[in-house]
This record gives sequence, structure tokens and C-alpha cells, in this order.
Amino acid sequence: MRPPKNRKRRWAVLAAFCALLAIAAAGLENRLTLRRYTVGSEKVKKTVRIALLTDLHSCFYGEGQRELLDMVEVQHPDVVLLGGDIVDDVLPEDNAWLTVRRLAARYPTYYVTGNHEYRSGRVETIRKEMAESGVIVLAGECRSVLLQGQRVELCGVDDPKCGGSMWSDQLSAAAKAAGPDCFAVLLSHRPERVEDYLAYDFDLVLSGHAHGGQWRLPGLVNGLLAPDQGFFPAYAGGLYRLDENTDLVVSRGLARESTRVPRIFNPPELVIIDVTPAE
Repeated sequence: MRPPKNRKRRWAVLAAFCALLAIAAAGLENRLTLRRYTVGSEKVKKTVRIALLTDLHSCFYGEGQRELLDMVEVQHPDVVLLGGDIVDDVLPEDNAWLTVRRLAARYPTYYVTGNHEYRSGRVETIRKEMAESGVIVLAGECRSVLLQGQRVELCGVDDPKCGGSMWSDQLSAAAKAAGPDCFAVLLSHRPERVEDYLAYDFDLVLSGHAHGGQWRLPGLVNGLLAPDQGFFPAYAGGLYRLDENTDLVVSRGLARESTRVPRIFNPPELVIIDVTPAE
């Protein structure tokens, strides 16, 4: 005896509801993920591993920040780069400083400001505390660093909130300080300023700020909305080949509880970049 049509309809509705719940749960998953990229270059003879952390916004990653710190440790990076908005302008700063100090105690660690550090009104204090924590603050400088027995140029600029002309001057100064024969990395919070970056000879640009476009549809939409890029941002997150000499990596960032709008299909991420000898 076949069940009544209304019973079939109820089962269909229940099945659809459960499917929607499963999709929603997957979309709202905010556990920390590891994202890897590989960039080849004739300027390196041995692989250099970079850990990129951006947009932490003082968010919580377990007791003692162990969830994040343990993931970094397993990757054995040669250098850690902090790409801005590590400290939030609203949330308490304890998680940020705990993360920063423990990273700086284990790895060469470099930092540039983000817009939220400027928004906090404490940017100079934050810079000073970074330096006192053992972090190298980059603001228009380029440091020549020995990584895996070879020279790598690590350059950095403040967030453009420092002022348009000052930011341009910093970018120019950092580029001029970079040696032409070494692999040159630019750490800059904003990914959308690619035309400015391409005016110079950086091999790799590392950014954050876009938060992955906040909402994603994997395989269809890489990001819905990002600050300073608007809807369907061109540089929401990922590896972008800007020209034959320059790559851009945009981290989707580590912000979780600091975001007003939940991340959808866009979990927070630690980014690892391996710069490998070109084949």
C-alpha cells in the first residue's frame, strides 16, 4: 500500500530542510585552515618558506593561541610576515600580542600596519610595542635577510591610511632599497593597488585586507564584497600572476569573531608560500 501523497510531501520537505541545514553548517564553518601556494624564481637556489598572517583582528585561537601557533610551528617557516590588522580597533588586544610575542620568539618576524591599526588611533604605540616584542617594523624600508643561505629582500609599507603621498614615497623608497639580483618581497596590506606595485620590480607582493570577499561560492564566486574593491573583488584571495615577473598572494585573513557579517564558505586561513627554484 503506497503512502498518501501528503506523507511523501512531508518527507520531501524534511529532506530539503536537512540539506539546507547541512549546506548552512558547511558554509559557516570557521575552523582555521591552511592555504599553500608555490612561486618559482630563478633568484633562489633553495626553497624559502614564508608564513603570512593577516587580519588577525585580535581574534581568539584557543588557550594561549595554540590553534594558530601550533599550525605555524608544524610548517617550519623560515620567516613570518604580519600583513596588517593584527591588532583590532575594537576587540581587546591580548590575543594579538600573545600571538606576536610567541611568533617573534621563534622566527624572524616582520610587520606592516593595516587600516584598523590606524583606526584605533594607537598606531605609533602599536609600532613601538611590535618592536619591543622583537618584531621588525617595515615602513618604507627593505631589509636584506639571509634565508636558507641566500639573500632575500623583505620590503614593507604602511597602510595607505598613513597618507597618500607618504605611502607613495614609502613604496618608492622600499623598491629602491631592494637589491636587483635578490628575490624581493613586498608586504603591503592592500591588494587592490596592483598598478602601483607593478611600477617597481618586486618579485612577490603579499597582502590581506579583503577578508576573502566575506562570502564565497567555491568554483563560482571567489568573493562577494571586499573593502576598497566593492562587489566581486578582483583580488579577494588567492595567487595572482600580475605580469611575467610579479606574483601577488592575497590572504583571506584570520578574522573570526571580529567580523560583523559572518564568513560564508570562507574560513580563516594561515597562508604558507614556498618560493622554489625555477625549473
